Amino acid sequence: MNSSWSRWNGKPSTSGAKPSGKRLRPRIGLLRLAIGFALCILVTCLTVNALKLQPDQKSTQSFVVRNGVRFMVDGRVFYVNGWNSFWLMDQAVEEGGRGRVTEIFRAAASLGLTVCRTYAFHDGDRHALQVSLGIFDETVFEALDWVVVEAQRHGIRLLLSLVNNWRRHGGKTQYVKWAWEEGFGLSASNDSFFFDPSIRSYFKIYLKVYAEFSCNDINEEESPERNRVQRGPNDLCVGVDERAPVCLGRVRRHTSSMFLHLDRLVCLKIYVFGLEEAQEWIEEMAEHVKAIDKKHLLTVGLEGFYGPTSSAEKKGVNPEKWYADVGSDFLRNSKIPAIDFASVHIYPDKWLLQANISEKTSHTYKWMTSHIEDGEKELAKPILFSEFGLSNKNKDFDISDRVTFYKSILDTVYYSAAMDGAGAGALIWQLHILDQMENYNDNFSIVPGESQAIDGLLKEQSCRLMALSHGKNLARTASAIC
Repeated sequence: MNSSWSRWNGKPSTSGAKPSGKRLRPRIGLLRLAIGFALCILVTCLTVNALKLQPDQKSTQSFVVRNGVRFMVDGRVFYVNGWNSFWLMDQAVEEGGRGRVTEIFRAAASLGLTVCRTYAFHDGDRHALQVSLGIFDETVFEALDWVVVEAQRHGIRLLLSLVNNWRRHGGKTQYVKWAWEEGFGLSASNDSFFFDPSIRSYFKIYLKVYAEFSCNDINEEESPERNRVQRGPNDLCVGVDERAPVCLGRVRRHTSSMFLHLDRLVCLKIYVFGLEEAQEWIEEMAEHVKAIDKKHLLTVGLEGFYGPTSSAEKKGVNPEKWYADVGSDFLRNSKIPAIDFASVHIYPDKWLLQANISEKTSHTYKWMTSHIEDGEKELAKPILFSEFGLSNKNKDFDISDRVTFYKSILDTVYYSAAMDGAGAGALIWQLHILDQMENYNDNFSIVPGESQAIDGLLKEQSCRLMALSHGKNLARTASAIC
């Protein structure tokens, strides 16, 4: 389980967890296409399996499916109670860092959390997965593979993010820089990602690049100390066309099916870039993904802002009037048939700058119930609140504010779930540890064990969602948690 894995010969390497720094160029055409990422485009894979509470307990490797407004696994409703820790792959690359990954998984599992959203990308600097345009570091893929296996060992499902909007870890900014420096971009504007055909093509190729370096040959014989790699519900197999299937994500017997997630599409220059281009891009990419993989769920992870096509009543739920013009349109974007579920964020600190905690909590309840209603009446799809947080930089901040605010969010999800509603779950931003992790800390971070009240809220949510899913079998299923 701890050995590194060579994609190229199907045998364990002798390097262990220590990075080799091996740089590899993918063997596919059209590598030198222009790249420019305009908005926050975040592709993620959510590994999901049957509920598993003990680190060494076997999973049944089932696909997550959608049944109306609910996720299902093995005939049971699957509710999400989880967290964000973006730094797992980075730490898995570092010598000595894997213990920190194990620590956060162990702490989260003790609270009954079963889903973690984390970065599976890093572009252009230290610990880069993509060190330059089209050039990848196999060692970092091996580190990501270890994270997936370690998560599975603790009963944790992963949302793996492949591209990000923010400057940290490269993401959009680095791609735009590469495109412009190489002379391939039609425009220096980040918005060219949507209207430049070559950039759209590169985005599709990137999926194949990622697949090329993160899958083993499924026909190779396993090493005695490794699990056999199989194509099926335990990995995401896609292809550029039906004749050339490739596997997205190196996953083994203890890792099961995945979601794809295109997240946080927001354009701040509506006068440069139109809503129609965004809608066309979502439709094109969603159809492309579904053409190569029909078994896994797909979402466009929006912040949740209602756009110009929404009713006046819905636009009135936005934090301010101008949020209707940021370049996304939650209902229209989420109604695309190839999109299986919708994603929403909750950050009143950033949206309601002058509001007190009572006003933020009140608006958040209205925000959540409006989107849950959308899932039930307009979209007929689950709603996942994939990020929520309250900053400790607020004036007169007290931990009791977080307790009050987080409780309101978790209660809203639970009440929706109890009524068979569209509220599918929520992921807190972010869980953190203290050991040499200062560079990964932020003003939303929570260290498990530091606040008994926060830990209690998360565990209570896990237990009551388990009770909804497992009913009379709860005692056997959740004995280690509840």
